[in-house]
Amino acid sequence: MTATVVADSADEALAGVADGSTVLVGGFGYAGMPFELIAALIRQGAGELTVVSNNAGNGDVGLAALLGAGRVRKVVCSFPRQSDSYVFDGLYRAGKVELEVVPQGTLAERIRAGGAGIGGFFSPVGAGTPLAAGKETRVIDGREHVLETPIRGDLALVSAHRADTAGNLVYRRTARNFGPVMATAATTVVAQVTEIVPAGELDPEAVVTPGIFVDRLVRAEARRLTVQGAR
Repeated sequence: MTATVVADSADEALAGVADGSTVLVGGFGYAGMPFELIAALIRQGAGELTVVSNNAGNGDVGLAALLGAGRVRKVVCSFPRQSDSYVFDGLYRAGKVELEVVPQGTLAERIRAGGAGIGGFFSPVGAGTPLAAGKETRVIDGREHVLETPIRGDLALVSAHRADTAGNLVYRRTARNFGPVMATAATTVVAQVTEIVPAGELDPEAVVTPGIFVDRLVRAEARRLTVQGAR
């Protein structure tokens, strides 16, 4: 185990990302979206990325900006279409990005399975629909179930509220969303937080993501964004 590195900037924290990487991106719409890390990933230049997130971007910022920069080959998400998802919508209709739709609970559980080292699980969600196409099915307790495989990433980008120098993370309300499971399921985990305190200053009972899962940490100012309307 290596200690968490506190980076001087988001660009330093995102150094070394390879083309073709699978990137887990926390966030539920704007809530908990690691905006500064995504901006640094755009500047870093890696392309042909597979992005796993709840949404496929909002407005022109965050994930939408990464898509707009032409860096994403495939999106794995639960909600690709919203009133302000025009960047993804345009790219998808033009055949410039692939899409895999995964029901929200299944997405969270597939990521959790990846972090826990579980080889897969059977779920009734999606059975008998196009989402089950090509997947193994099994009848359990009289109900058809679909085999879902784990999701792991080369990189996870998460946003938390506070951290200590050991990498322990505390989240704020709904910004917590996918961050905790994604932090367990990637080879390299980078977290942006609004405050970093010395090790030992966080209440252990409030820590959600232990520092053992966090490789790089950077302080970034919180963004307050207004949801944009559709184009």
